[in-house]
Amino acid sequence: MRLARFIAQAGACSRRQASRHIEAGEVTINGRLARHIDQVAANDVVKLVGQTLQWRREFQYWLFNKPVGVDCNYRAHHSASLMHLIPVQAGRIFPVGRLDKDSHGLILLTDDGDLCQRLIHPDFYHPKTYHVRVARPFDEAFLASMAAGVPLRKGVTRACQIRRLAPDQFEIVLTQGLNRQIRKMAQALGHKVIDLQRVALVGIGLADLALGEWRQLTTKQVHRLKQQLTC
Repeated sequence: MRLARFIAQAGACSRRQASRHIEAGEVTINGRLARHIDQVAANDVVKLVGQTLQWRREFQYWLFNKPVGVDCNYRAHHSASLMHLIPVQAGRIFPVGRLDKDSHGLILLTDDGDLCQRLIHPDFYHPKTYHVRVARPFDEAFLASMAAGVPLRKGVTRACQIRRLAPDQFEIVLTQGLNRQIRKMAQALGHKVIDLQRVALVGIGLADLALGEWRQLTTKQVHRLKQQLTC
């Protein structure tokens, strides 16, 4: 198994973060400094910042209905950090992607770094669904422009699905995750987002999960999620 994938599968962090640790010289294999191209076998001793990593076979998968004001960072000194709200029995899980502090809704958290990588990597195009309210009613031209792609500083956003829910509210399905993407798209077209809720991620919805509540995914849900990620 490639080193970055092993670190992710060990539940230490995502594969992308693992690559950063390797680049920084914070990973060793059998006492020597590790390289990105290294392969890991079952009898190898891999350490991340001095901590020995273990082969993992079972992982945790949790859903959280995040309220506005909770930050997805993992800084222990930050009182608004998501890490202070994680159930004790969940262990060391981390969020799959981010949901900005001013937004609310569904977050998936896991210690399965391989699954996390497949969900957040832009090459995989996995859908995320949001309900968005803006400060004033919009016309059909606004919806068409949002769907076709909006020019931003980093280029034109990827085409997406969108439909009206109310005169000032719409549902949008994104397959990319630029920082504060929906807010920036709407702003570029002359509208200000006043409420943004993520309601679904790769076919997993909030259902009856109350704001601020946690729920562990069932075995059936995890199996279905992994099936969708291999399609």
